[in-house]
Amino acid sequence: MTARARLEQLGFDTARLHFTLRTAVAACCALALAWGIGLEHPQWSAMTVWAAAQPVRGQLVEKSFFRALGTIIGATAGIGLLFAAQGQEWAIVLGLAVWIGLCAGAGNVMRGFAAYGAMLAGYSAAMVTLLHSAASAGPLAVGVDRMLTVLLGVLVALAIGWVFATPGDPDDPARRVRRLSRRILDDLATHLVAAEPPDRSGHQRLLSEMAAIEEGLDGHAAGSLRSRAAIRHIRSLLSAQVALVLWMRRRPPAAVDGMLVAAVRRAAEACDGPDDARHAAAALRHAAGLAASTPMLSEALTGLAEAMPPQPGTGPRRDSGPAHGVVLHRDWIGAREALIRASLTILVVGGAWLATGWQAGAFMLLGATIMTSIFSTADNPAQTLRQVLVGQMLGATGALACRWLVWPLAGSGFGLVLAMMPFILLGAFLLAHRRTAGPVGFDYSMVVLLMLQPAWPLTGTFAHSLALAAAVVLGPALGIAAFLLIFPVDGHRRLRTLAAMMVHDIEAMAARRGVSGQRAVWRARLYHRVLRLVRWADKTGQSRAQVIEGGFAVLLLGSAVMHMDTTLRRPGVSPATARRLEAALARLRHVGQNPERAARALAAAATRMAQDGTGDAALLHEAAAELSERAGFMTAAGAPPSARPSPWPELRWATRPRSGT
Repeated sequence: MTARARLEQLGFDTARLHFTLRTAVAACCALALAWGIGLEHPQWSAMTVWAAAQPVRGQLVEKSFFRALGTIIGATAGIGLLFAAQGQEWAIVLGLAVWIGLCAGAGNVMRGFAAYGAMLAGYSAAMVTLLHSAASAGPLAVGVDRMLTVLLGVLVALAIGWVFATPGDPDDPARRVRRLSRRILDDLATHLVAAEPPDRSGHQRLLSEMAAIEEGLDGHAAGSLRSRAAIRHIRSLLSAQVALVLWMRRRPPAAVDGMLVAAVRRAAEACDGPDDARHAAAALRHAAGLAASTPMLSEALTGLAEAMPPQPGTGPRRDSGPAHGVVLHRDWIGAREALIRASLTILVVGGAWLATGWQAGAFMLLGATIMTSIFSTADNPAQTLRQVLVGQMLGATGALACRWLVWPLAGSGFGLVLAMMPFILLGAFLLAHRRTAGPVGFDYSMVVLLMLQPAWPLTGTFAHSLALAAAVVLGPALGIAAFLLIFPVDGHRRLRTLAAMMVHDIEAMAARRGVSGQRAVWRARLYHRVLRLVRWADKTGQSRAQVIEGGFAVLLLGSAVMHMDTTLRRPGVSPATARRLEAALARLRHVGQNPERAARALAAAATRMAQDGTGDAALLHEAAAELSERAGFMTAAGAPPSARPSPWPELRWATRPRSGT
């Protein structure tokens, strides 16, 4: 049996072990270099290597950049807070509560490694101020030391990681999205010919695949402006695809032009490869012109044509922007809750530290700040922190063993550094083992380094080290309590919040005159939120059918609202029709509280439009039917948080037999 086979039999992922071992070696090099040039906390350089390491070059570059930027901003804020506090620990706690709360909130509305950098800026300030309060260094010393150690760690991670990291991710999302375009256009051609009811299960599978692709796009965009442009183009394509899938949920016109079907088929065939993107766009524009009598279909086809790259290998056009379907969902509710949660936790834990005067309390507060900020974007923070707690207990045990069993055998400061290296290398094996990969292995490595500052000669007592270990381990325990007690958050709650934001979008659109003039922005945001909603449904195990059907009902309502707004702005609309449309919009302003009443008003407006021959009465009829059927979704999403049933899987959205399409 080969060594690789034996390792796999023992539970190790050998491919990952190669990555974690070279990262551990890089961490050892960074530790030795930082100690060699005389930095006070050389272990922070090794911690930075673990934090910045990525297997793909683009991700390595971008995470290293935001690691450095976040550290510089945070350390500067920490130094400023130290000067402002003038040695008053209560002022430091108060200042940290404000700063870290703001950083946690910012991290929840940003995306990718930028979010990581924002939250890092928060707890970097905590490291500077809290470790300064436990030492006698001047106000600048710890801040400058923090910057230098992190920058050194970033340089080492880049130098060693660049040699071994792969150039890019072999799973090309552009290719997957092109295949999706072909499938959707093939389905559209069949739908136009067959004139059958929509394939709802097929649409649900399509949306699930699109949502999975969209979630991974930020990682593909990392490290390159060209990659970011390509990902922006892919998001435009996904948005346009959602629009076409939405239209296919409606019955096609009774008489469909055969030339339209042929143009759609030609566009589908041209989507097979990037070389034919220009031909696909031309066929789609031709199809959009042939579908002029069906405005919603024509607009969807035009949107897909505009999202196609003008030539192989190019990103979106220079005028790409909201009009081309790139408007992303921002979780402002989650950001507000993260801000309040982090600030409250720091005030409570900091107050307990000041009240008791516990010498190791600074490390407890530092742990709480990291846990309540960096993990606030996790799918299920409390569950993740349970694994973090195990990893930190292992790390604290390793640090105690190194300090009291190994370090007494060293005869110099460099001997302390060498003695730390086996414990650093052990982290590589923990991170590569299937049972300890992820938070357990990572937090072992970080806590070992956090607790071991190689300063010769050795000082301190075992009791002090034990108290320090207890304070560090209390960090994730307090984080778990914060995420369970202050705005409890998990995948189900995030799903409910997202649904509530979508319903609020409809209410805001209905209340705003002239909204149809910004239809591209509103639609793109709704389309992206539908994809995020579907992804959360897949992650939480919630019924995909319930969530997707509710999301599609919201999209159809959005189209209806914009169509009514457009109709009201046209000259010559009869007063009776205008009154019906205004009444329907007024009811839709409160659709989350009374969806049935809004559905009746919408149906009445549709009937009146049909009598006048004004606009797309069928769209309003379909929207009214969907709203009536998905009333439970609207009510649950529109209710105040305290009134919403929880957990989400127990929420039974009321449905009614469809009265028609």
